Amino acid sequence: MMKKMRIAITADTLPQISHVINHKLAPFAPRQLVEVIDELGAIPIILADVHNATPEDFVDLFDGLIIPGGPDVDPRFFGQQPVRALGRTNYKRDVFELGMAKAAHAAGKPMLGICRGCQVINIAFGGTVWQDLTTQCSDSYIQHSQLALGNYPVHEVRLTEGSSLFETLGETAQVNSRHHQAVKDLGKGLKVTAVALDGVIEGIEGTEGASIVAVQWHPENMWPDHEEMKRIFSDFLARVKESVQ
Repeated sequence: MMKKMRIAITADTLPQISHVINHKLAPFAPRQLVEVIDELGAIPIILADVHNATPEDFVDLFDGLIIPGGPDVDPRFFGQQPVRALGRTNYKRDVFELGMAKAAHAAGKPMLGICRGCQVINIAFGGTVWQDLTTQCSDSYIQHSQLALGNYPVHEVRLTEGSSLFETLGETAQVNSRHHQAVKDLGKGLKVTAVALDGVIEGIEGTEGASIVAVQWHPENMWPDHEEMKRIFSDFLARVKESVQ
């Protein structure tokens, strides 16, 4: 029997109220993301940030890495001061995920970035992000922080011919949108492979092969009703399978 692939998902932390400890942090990952990995026959592994382990200590535990959505990235990691419109940040998670992205890449493990994960991967390779599209990017006019339910597609993206995302989705796709930050200056070894109609970057990939693919939207919320979004994960798993053979 073939061994199932192990797909790591970096965890977020949520303050919880306990009768024993007033503020307890519980590592967690998006449930629909966990479920689609299971649905496609792989094992999801949630990586919790702990004090006594480095990103390099984790890489042998998984075959592929997913960096999911979450809070804004601390701008000190791309050499900027925080603007007024910057949202909540999580410094410890930033350090952990930036380290994981670099360690996974060094170990030849394929990566998939989702929303914040797209920004984290870009920053890990030396890029920057718009801290707030509304106040900083004058060309942006699309509502990127949708008011519709989070699993509803609300705007179009155009994919670059010849890219991994183009092979998965075709020339255009309808996506959901829950972000006010986005990739600005590309990191080294990355290329733009999806854009919104207002020019905001919605997808990036590595320039060498397809080991890095990242999107600005949330396919993990759309896949139960939109088969093309499920293909983002199945194609990611295919790249992981190829890397371990």
